[in-house]
Amino acid sequence: MGGEWLMELFTLYISYVSWGNDGKHRPVLVFALKDETVYVYPITSKYESKSEAIQARYFKINDWEYAGLDRLSYVDTKKHIPIPISALKIKTPIGKLSAEDKKRLMEFSAN
Repeated sequence: MGGEWLMELFTLYISYVSWGNDGKHRPVLVFALKDETVYVYPITSKYESKSEAIQARYFKINDWEYAGLDRLSYVDTKKHIPIPISALKIKTPIGKLSAEDKKRLMEFSAN
């Protein structure tokens, strides 16, 4: 097929996310592109055990199955992660946010 590779905003991928000396592969949401860098938000299914302050920054994905996820999940909107575009270019997206979830996320982020 060939051609230019294009990455869409609001698409979900599986990527290695590290914190300190640890990390794991997890779903991430593409929310911005700049030069050769993709900015993503990590996605988590852990919500109930988090503090109210952390829960307040988590965006609930209502259409999680449409997004390619296997359970109810949340976007951590305060923890943006830069990833070289080459690291995601070799991967296949697992899904994307529904139109309704995109709209809700943009409203959530504006607050």
